[in-house]
Amino acid sequence: MTPAEYIENAVLTETKEYRFGETNGITPRMEHAMMGMVTEAAECMDIVKKTKIYGRALDRVHLAEEAGDVMWYLAILSDELGISFEEMWEKNIAKLRVRFPEKYTDHHAVNRDLDSERKVLE
Repeated sequence: MTPAEYIENAVLTETKEYRFGETNGITPRMEHAMMGMVTEAAECMDIVKKTKIYGRALDRVHLAEEAGDVMWYLAILSDELGISFEEMWEKNIAKLRVRFPEKYTDHHAVNRDLDSERKVLE
């Protein structure tokens, strides 16, 4: 499955009925997607917590499932923003190349050129 096909299929399974409206350009789809990503990321962390704190075996199947749920919500946000996964990936890597020209360093992480980073994203 290609990234575009994934987004297309994810959209087929999303709700079209929201009980709340747009606020200052934040659409219900955006809000739903962001709420969902946070919720699913927390479920990923809960799996890690149960492994680290309670000593359970890491459930990789469950972790992959929850990561897939994060991807579903990201697909909805991507569709709502009108940006493909590939374009999102390319812009993210371009921003990181500005931030870390050769490799990650703590110095570059703290001393960021936000104007230059923004330029590659626009």
